[in-house]
Amino acid sequence: MEVLICSKPQHLELRHASKPECASGHAVVRIRRIGICGTDIHAYGGNQPYFEYPRVLGHELAGEIVEVADDHDQHLLGKQVYVIPYLHCGECRACQQHKTNCCQNMQVIGVHQDGGMAEYLAVPTTHLVVSETLSIDQLALVECMAIGAHAVRRSVLQADELAVIVGAGPIGMGVLQVAKSQGARTLMVDTNPSRLAFCRDVLGADAVANPQEVEVAAQISKLNGGALADVVFDATGSPRAMEAGFDLVGHGGCYVLVSIVKADITFSDPDFHKKELTLIGSRNATREDFDSVVSLMDSGDINAEAMITHRAYLADVPAQMPQWCDPANQVIKAMISIDH
Repeated sequence: MEVLICSKPQHLELRHASKPECASGHAVVRIRRIGICGTDIHAYGGNQPYFEYPRVLGHELAGEIVEVADDHDQHLLGKQVYVIPYLHCGECRACQQHKTNCCQNMQVIGVHQDGGMAEYLAVPTTHLVVSETLSIDQLALVECMAIGAHAVRRSVLQADELAVIVGAGPIGMGVLQVAKSQGARTLMVDTNPSRLAFCRDVLGADAVANPQEVEVAAQISKLNGGALADVVFDATGSPRAMEAGFDLVGHGGCYVLVSIVKADITFSDPDFHKKELTLIGSRNATREDFDSVVSLMDSGDINAEAMITHRAYLADVPAQMPQWCDPANQVIKAMISIDH
């Protein structure tokens, strides 16, 4: 089979490899779609935490089950599935508390072990979810949207509260759509005018703000009866923006850091305590979040397919990846297809 390997930063190689063996408790998935995530871009650029080279990237995955090891899994053959890429141990304290998204011994497909930029991938059947309703493109986007769903669930966002989402990338767009589905008022913040327009006109953000053009805190206050935001979600991947976000949260509010960076984040402790802020880190997602996203996709509350702006076949990705990483090309979500 063909497999795409990131052998070092900014270098992808298409190689031939043996088809994976199907051990007990596993299934072999014929990969059909691979979404390109910020994690893939950061790993390609050499800026991803918890990452070693060489590595096969790809964790936003959808495909068809073509082989199973156990008789009781025969009914899965031929089914279209998405992959839950977070392989938790099931034994650590976090797993025992049903917080499998932050397992102490977490192995993420495409990050800690080889991922799905390949024609076939062996995956534990516990981490494959069948869908009879979603398209193959939608299935490849479930994981991306589940990140946002988990962040919103962690925030305990309530209907009619003002949610400010900083960072109009795919993760931020997922947060936006889930927040809207819960009845929150939404403000999307970014410096990219075309992405702000997309969030407003296609995804239905109630308001947008470009910090290069307006004073964001003042706009928040105007939208929220003189108060700052009830909940702020950072999805920028920028340490500077993450630190600035503290100033957008109102008294008694919540700040959720969805993005992760290789940096230290600092903030004013007096201001933090004066406001009695709640600071939350949000990592990955649980099965509950995945199920929620599928339901929201089925109902039309999440329009993930509209985010796909660029496509390529697996063999063309080494040439396309530098283009996808260039902000000038206005990529929102790139999708890889594999024809068999």
